[in-house]
This record gives sequence, structure tokens and C-alpha cells, in this order.
Amino acid sequence: MYNVAIIDDEPLIVEGLSKTMAWDKWDCQVVGTACDGVQGMELVREKRPDILITDINMPKMDGLKMIAGLKSEFPDMQLIILTGYREFEYARRAIELGVSRFLLKPSKMNELEEAIETVTGRLNRLRSPVAFSAPEDMPVQEEQAEGLEENSEANSFIVKNAMEYIRENSQEKLRLSDVADQVYVSQWHLSKLLNKHTGKTFSDLLNGARMDRSKELLKDPSLRICDVAEMVGFQDLAHFSRVFKKLEGMSAGEYRNTYWGAEEDTK
Repeated sequence: MYNVAIIDDEPLIVEGLSKTMAWDKWDCQVVGTACDGVQGMELVREKRPDILITDINMPKMDGLKMIAGLKSEFPDMQLIILTGYREFEYARRAIELGVSRFLLKPSKMNELEEAIETVTGRLNRLRSPVAFSAPEDMPVQEEQAEGLEENSEANSFIVKNAMEYIRENSQEKLRLSDVADQVYVSQWHLSKLLNKHTGKTFSDLLNGARMDRSKELLKDPSLRICDVAEMVGFQDLAHFSRVFKKLEGMSAGEYRNTYWGAEEDTK
């Protein structure tokens, strides 16, 4: 029995999908619904559905980030997008990130049934013992292997957006959970992705972004070092000084003197 979750901000669509589809035909059952992206991610983490039917243009949700987060954290989960958003480039990107079917509203019943038929067939093949025991000289079919491979496109998309969010908000009292919420994955999963793709921890990346910003600010002689420390997100000057020296190999004051010395030499 495959579990199905539905996310849509239109109650009629949620009710229609829940009650009119012949779910038993595909050995499926609806285990939960949600009306926005935040509730949707909570539902997915609680129920861990095999199939998710979701809109991408809803309150509190960035559709592409949510798709990437879901496919990265739950690679075997089959995603069916049902939306009124008709931008072709958006649809292409969603498919690259791992969407199984992209359907436009209003969709005909046969289109929905074909989508369910396709994803349940794919799940059947993924769960088949054959998919895990093929001889070494026999290539596993692409669809059978999908659930065994990491979705590198989705992972790269998540890391790119997480890094961008860290850089843009490094001056805030930023936590890993804040960034994870922005890219629709768990803290644990984001930590693993950041470490794998960058070789650094979240704390390293945050401090690195703060140091980049602080070096720009230190070029302004009217700013005291304690002002710079506070402006980039440090409440403790001593902590700022330790981090700066560790990452830059010199104190903030030495960096400022080196910069202005180099400026004088070019005149």
C-alpha cells in the first residue's frame, strides 16, 4: 500500500483528489493533506508519503526550493506537480530537479490517472528485488536505479540557495535551522549537504561570509573595529577578533593597516 499526501491551497482540489480518485486501484491511500508549503513540509516529514501531489504556487512556499528539498531528502518519493503556473522554463527546471509529472490545472481525470499509474509503476520497480540483485554485467534500468542514486541536481540547487541565503543574512543571528527552513530540508540533511559540497560546517560558512563582509567594511577608516564586528553579526569583539585572526592569519587592525599601506604604495 502506497501512502499519498496532497498539498494545495484550493480546498476543492484537495477534497476532489482525496475522494474522487480510485486510490484502491493502485494500492494507494491518502494519509494527509496540507494547504501551504510550511504545513506541507511538516506533513511530509511526519507521514513520509510515497507519492506527493502538490501545487507550486501557494502561500509560504517557493516551489522550486521545495521540490529540490523534497527530492534531496526523500529521493524515492514520487512528486506530481498540479499547478496553474504555465511558465515553460519553470516546468523544465522542476523536471530537472526530479519531478515525475508536471500537470497543468485544470487537468483531466485520465491525465491524473496516467500520472498515478506511472509513479506507482516506478515505485513497484524500485521495490522489486530484481532492482537490487541484477548481475554485475547487466545494467539496471534507469527508472529502477532512480531511488538508489542521489539527486545531484537537487542537492546542488539546495546548496546554492543555502549559500546565497547565508551570505545575504550573515549579519543576523543566523542558525542552521533558519537556513534549512528556507531551502525546505531538515537541519541534519542540510548540514550533511553543506559538508559534502563545500567541505565546511555551517559555522565555518557563516563565519567566512562574515569575514568577507568585515574586510570590505574595514576599508572604511571611519568605522571602528568594534563597529565592524557588530555590523557583521558579532556581539563580542573578542570573538570577532579570534575568528578574524584564525581565518585571515592576522588581526583586523593588521589587515586594515596592510590594506591602507598597499593603497598608499599605489599612489
